Amino acid sequence: MSDDLTDAPAAAIPQGYTPLDWLRGFGRQVGPLYERPQRPGEASLGFLVEPHHANGLGNCHGGMLMSFADMAWGRIISLRMSYSWATVRLNCDFLSAAHLGDFVEGDGELLAEHDRVFTVRGRIWVGERTLMTGTGIFKALSPRPPRPGELAYAAEG
Repeated sequence: MSDDLTDAPAAAIPQGYTPLDWLRGFGRQVGPLYERPQRPGEASLGFLVEPHHANGLGNCHGGMLMSFADMAWGRIISLRMSYSWATVRLNCDFLSAAHLGDFVEGDGELLAEHDRVFTVRGRIWVGERTLMTGTGIFKALSPRPPRPGELAYAAEG
């Protein structure tokens, strides 16, 4: 378990992002993570690259970027469907590095859905620089109670 998690400096977090309350499990290990709503049913996720995310070169570890891509790209299923989901496949192309102090952002675009299997195209970036692109295949497992920010939650309100 990582004990070096910090409260990211507020000045380093772009406007519109709020902390996700993933305070246990893997989300806590790789966090803190942030979310910024886009259009209904869509959001960007982000994180500030801190020492516990870094590899030996002082850049964000590729495994962290892939884990983040998995969460950022799959998030669209939660937002649109209020389902728990699992990753079937994640294809990632690394294009550039993220450095300590960078705020990394990512989101996914839903391309197709068939029998609760979703194809998502995603992008991870810092500012204008693309770090990673790729696709994910995600399987919706079971419905769960809608949460704030999800389309089904808004429909209940």
